[in-house]
Amino acid sequence: MELLRSTLTPITHSLPPPIRRILISLLGPSCYTTLIHDIAPTSPCVSLLVSKALGVGIIAASPLVKLDQIRILIKSQSAAGVSLLAYVLETVAYGIGLAYNARRGNPVSTYGETALIAAQNVVIAVLVLRYQGRGGAVTGAFLAGLVAAAWAMADERVVGEGALTGLQLSANVLGVLSKAPQIWTVWREGGTGQLSAFAVFMYLAGSLARIFTTMREVGDKLILYGFVAGFLLNAVLAVQMIYYWKSPTKTTKTAEKGKQPERIAMGSSTATANKPKGPTTRRRG
Repeated sequence: MELLRSTLTPITHSLPPPIRRILISLLGPSCYTTLIHDIAPTSPCVSLLVSKALGVGIIAASPLVKLDQIRILIKSQSAAGVSLLAYVLETVAYGIGLAYNARRGNPVSTYGETALIAAQNVVIAVLVLRYQGRGGAVTGAFLAGLVAAAWAMADERVVGEGALTGLQLSANVLGVLSKAPQIWTVWREGGTGQLSAFAVFMYLAGSLARIFTTMREVGDKLILYGFVAGFLLNAVLAVQMIYYWKSPTKTTKTAEKGKQPERIAMGSSTATANKPKGPTTRRRG
């Protein structure tokens, strides 16, 4: 350890000011001095470093969480197996959580991904509405409602602290309810349809990591209970994803059955048209 410290200390003592300021803002002056400047790690500062690393990693990966789901929807031009209600509820819950954390002054590393995932959820909801034939006015009303709600929660004159705490409690309930329609849809359809396995497993890993970062850096029970409940339901979805892997949904089976008679009919007409003519018994002459 002494050899490592003597090797790295000249580097850590001469870090550029911008990098030093970023590290101090992440770790705080005390843990920055202990971990980076003096390279004398302690258990509390190491756990904080792990928490910050997880938080920054989650935020960095969050733009990719729903991109695969968006790609699948656009490629298939179908919303089979995807619950619109689940995405709407989750988007509302994320919006409340974003406002609650920001106004409480919690570290951005503990919630920053919610804004990016909520934006992707909006894109998915719009695509589902389109492929369900409910675009236009319904989509416009949905987007307008989200903008109005975001403006209200950002202004403490409209939504006070007491009301925001109540909304955060309801957001935990919404977070749980947002998973229920998707779990139900997968069970009812007997398959995962266009649901992205990448998104499901990323959510599972992210919610588990968020339990740790919340316990280490925030300590807010309302937020913690929400992540615990989300992890448990994400685990259910992950189990469904494995159990129903590559199983066609009932909607897909029905569509295929509807096409089958048409294929048979087309095959019959083709066979009739191509059938060679046999010899005739009609007399000539």
